[in-house]
Amino acid sequence: MTQAWMDKTLSPDARATLLIEQLTLDEMISLVHGPMPAMVTPPPADAAMGAGYIPGVERLGIPPLNETDASLGIANPRQVRPGDGATGLPSGLALASTWDPELAHAAGVMVGSEARDKGFNVLLGGGANLTREPRCGRNFEYLGEDPLLAGVLAGEAIKGAQSNDIVCTLKHFALNDQETCRHVVDARIDEGALRESDLLAFQIAIERGDPGSVMCAYNRVNGEWAGESDFLLNQVLKRDWGYRGWVMSDWGAVHSTAKAALAGLDQESGEQLDKQVYFGAPLKEAVEQGEVPFERLTDMVHRILRSLFAKGVFDNPAAKRFTDYAANAQVAQAAAEAGTVLLKNDGLLPLSGSLRRIAVIGAHADVGVLSGGGSSQVIPVGGPGLSLPVAGAAGAFANITYHPSAPLAAIRDMTRNTQVTFSPGTDPAEAADLARDADVAIVFADQWATEAEDLPSLSLPGHQDALIEAVAAANPRTVVVLETGTPVLTPWLDRVSAVLEAWYPGTRGGEAIANILFGAVNPSGRLPISFPREVEDLVRPEIPGQIFGPPEEGRTIPTSRPDVQQHKGRFSVEHPEGADVGYRWFAKHGTATLFPFGFGLSYTSFAHSGLELTGGETITASFEVKNTGAVAGIDTPQVYVTVTGSDGQPSQRLIGWARVALAPGESRRVSVTADRRLLANYDLALPGWRIAAGPVAVVVGTSAEDATLHGEVAVTAGTLKP
Repeated sequence: MTQAWMDKTLSPDARATLLIEQLTLDEMISLVHGPMPAMVTPPPADAAMGAGYIPGVERLGIPPLNETDASLGIANPRQVRPGDGATGLPSGLALASTWDPELAHAAGVMVGSEARDKGFNVLLGGGANLTREPRCGRNFEYLGEDPLLAGVLAGEAIKGAQSNDIVCTLKHFALNDQETCRHVVDARIDEGALRESDLLAFQIAIERGDPGSVMCAYNRVNGEWAGESDFLLNQVLKRDWGYRGWVMSDWGAVHSTAKAALAGLDQESGEQLDKQVYFGAPLKEAVEQGEVPFERLTDMVHRILRSLFAKGVFDNPAAKRFTDYAANAQVAQAAAEAGTVLLKNDGLLPLSGSLRRIAVIGAHADVGVLSGGGSSQVIPVGGPGLSLPVAGAAGAFANITYHPSAPLAAIRDMTRNTQVTFSPGTDPAEAADLARDADVAIVFADQWATEAEDLPSLSLPGHQDALIEAVAAANPRTVVVLETGTPVLTPWLDRVSAVLEAWYPGTRGGEAIANILFGAVNPSGRLPISFPREVEDLVRPEIPGQIFGPPEEGRTIPTSRPDVQQHKGRFSVEHPEGADVGYRWFAKHGTATLFPFGFGLSYTSFAHSGLELTGGETITASFEVKNTGAVAGIDTPQVYVTVTGSDGQPSQRLIGWARVALAPGESRRVSVTADRRLLANYDLALPGWRIAAGPVAVVVGTSAEDATLHGEVAVTAGTLKP
């Protein structure tokens, strides 16, 4: 039989239509649900043994969908592929700290290539959820608190991954901003505010990356499960944005058959985690009885097949092949170096390689660097440097894992005739004694975060604050290196000389940290998330449900908070911050942060001058950037506007940035043009975006709280489609 759908001159839609004409009803049903292959006995013969599997239709050449978690590298959940390691990228917050779309694209290319190498053709990543809750256990996977920054970088990473002829998935759609009670929480927010924040991040990511699939979230949004939300899936994603790919469920996020299908969910994933297989026999029956129109099932299948044609899965099937892990490790190291943020430096850094004695203390720096837990957990090539068991919900995924890239060894490689000694930091007195006799003390402090649970606080866990205090008291020439999944509180900040935020730095994290410490690389990272001074400054000082657990029938969660309401086994959480997430919230309330969004130091200095503004339909800011220091470096000047938000109050918004590499004394003129949606508010009456005419205040700055240039320009009134 001639397979007309394999004609590459046809559009993906035409090819999908031709193929669907050959499918039986049972074959169509088989394409819209599938299991976790490791939970099938025996596993499917053609399964690559990842997170998910959808059987193909061999007689028509439809390949099986082999799906892998891959937010930060190719995961190997519960090591179902024994001995199969992968390259671990730095965390999402580290990647966001680069503010570098090209690097995000390169990281996506690398992860996508490893997915193909291992036989996968659907990559489950990455995430564009905004950081509304700094203690959220999955913040390390995401890209910070700003919709433009998160959307641009997510889109570029997706585009890079899909250049390998695979499908990449954008997740978790939408408003999955806490892990605590994620299966029952109902996130409540005004539509306009949602469109101007989290949904805008997803919209930008889809426009730039065109992911073949979008994954729904676990939680409810304004009363409806995300996977049953006609508003999110049909109205916003498919109608307003014209999205042509398919919507898959998260694993265990399906709650119905007809309602979910009619609301826009196209595929049930990891079906064993649902109460039943909703998109199997029940969906077939619903179609046969007319409860779900046959045309809707056809649309579900069409969207899946269309993406497989559009992304090259049909024409260039994935097959296992050799992986160049050394080359991929260089990509991970470049991202780690660019994403490390220098938070404080009293002149101690960069270190000299000829120091006599260096004390390295804490955080298992002798064996590796920390990584985040959950479905994104990457098992390192050759095995972990250290693996620690963990209890609770997080233990269902994996142990606490350290990538075997020891900062201690990397520091020794950077020095000459230097005595480098190590203390585990378990005894602050012993560590202080070691530091007292050293020229410099480097304290590594870490904070493990994971999917399935939120952090109890923003403080470093254990006795690490006390350790840093003791070491700094013994030797003020102390450097603190943070390996964390979120911002942390720093009560010892005034007593140390330097602080580096390395996040979870990935496969070559130890080498990246050493290169920054000794000046082989000039730090250029800028924060994608605000560091608050105290938890009382947050929108929600307490995470709803964290102390008492989820509500049950007949039981309520004791709470005095008016933004938390409970009803019939679930609870709703209002979002009074609306579109003003993170730095916008702090600016609106006049609250100074410890380290603001966009902040980061360098070993050189920069100056900005000559601001020129052009208004009209949008705003373009042009200005000069000069390296006024003695070494080469990268500056990331940011452009912010203040407009009147939907609530009638001033709203600060990032409209763009420039990442500029300059030699000493070199200058360059750069230009930043605003996405018009960042000058607008979402008007439900249109519906769409409305820009108000009038003057707009514009600043160029080194962070959301530090302006170097000021200006004002007029914009004209206008509207935009949703």
